[in-house]
Amino acid sequence: MQIVAVFFVAVLVNNFVLYYFVGICPFIGVSKKVDAATSMGMAVTFVMTITAAVTWLINNLVLIPFGLPFLEYVSYIVVIASLVQFLEMFIKKTFPELYKTLGIFLPLITTNCAILFVALIQAMRAYGFITSIAFGFGAGVGFTLAIVIMAGIREQLEVADIPRPFRGAAITLIVAGVLALAFMGFTGLVSA
Repeated sequence: MQIVAVFFVAVLVNNFVLYYFVGICPFIGVSKKVDAATSMGMAVTFVMTITAAVTWLINNLVLIPFGLPFLEYVSYIVVIASLVQFLEMFIKKTFPELYKTLGIFLPLITTNCAILFVALIQAMRAYGFITSIAFGFGAGVGFTLAIVIMAGIREQLEVADIPRPFRGAAITLIVAGVLALAFMGFTGLVSA
């Protein structure tokens, strides 16, 4: 039951983008079209899930037993960079059109603080292996949910009559704030 609660809390209650405000760069940059946002969300979900698993193994099988917890950040960044390189090569080889659509935002997953945040939070909360994977997957699903909702709204805003001072970044940030307020409604639904 705890695993399910951790998953849903990561998706809805403590959504990385709308609660912790991490991962904002791709959230704002790639959320112009739903298809690009969905692809980015799936890529981030994959990296978050694998990062949670691999960093748990490194932390619990290497760093803690050998008294090297000060190497957490370095080892986590190496894991994240390696996973993103693998993902980038895979997408470039198998989906060249998607690779062009994601553009610079694909390699920027490496510097997406939400990915590092998954590794650090799951280590700080001392989750078990399966719970860490559920947390990483839930965080990725939450990221995908937030970015796809934002992309859907932004597609609608392109045909809306928005006053000149609110066009562009202003309306995007206002929508992000309203989404964050809406997601606050999930607070208290479940706790983990």
